[in-house]
Amino acid sequence: MPRVSEEHLERRRQQILDAAQICFARKGLHATTMQDVFAESGLSAGAVYRYFKSKDDIIKDLASEATVDLRASLTEAVYSDPLPTPPDLVRLMCDEIVRLSVPGGPVRIIPQSWSLALTDPNIADYIRTNILGIRRLWFDYAERMREAGWLPPDADTDAVAKIFLGLLPGFILQHLILGDADPETFARGITAILPDYRRATATATATKINMQ
Repeated sequence: MPRVSEEHLERRRQQILDAAQICFARKGLHATTMQDVFAESGLSAGAVYRYFKSKDDIIKDLASEATVDLRASLTEAVYSDPLPTPPDLVRLMCDEIVRLSVPGGPVRIIPQSWSLALTDPNIADYIRTNILGIRRLWFDYAERMREAGWLPPDADTDAVAKIFLGLLPGFILQHLILGDADPETFARGITAILPDYRRATATATATKINMQ
């Protein structure tokens, strides 16, 4: 008997994840059962359990998929040259969230996974690791901001990273629940509350020229 191809296995795995996402969007993470996933996927319990031992395993994979694009966009921006300004970066990330939060979109799983992490230690460990990885990216961005003269030389970049991390969950909740948050509004807000980073850059450049 020919061995099942990796491509076939991946298609079947994705079939299960797609079915679970539909169920979670319809009933939520807490109310959805494995029986719901079996029915939605059209697969037997044995077929589903071959790929996922429990609902928690499905949630972990879906939460991972939900953040893959966001994390990739943030990583590319943080290490790009020239460095994007704070409002430009916030606008970029909020645009990505809007794109991925359409009905049935992966971003809609993220707040539900946060809620589950409060009571489920297995999910909590995974979510914590994911959040810490994203916060590290914001820390690197804050370090580059300081190097660019957009923050004072003695700026607490750890504190700045934690503030930036809080922006995206706040946007997700306001966009999904209140419906009145948009990327341009967040970009304007960042421009209003941060020091004049453009002027700081110009001052640093002028000082460098005068010293030559």
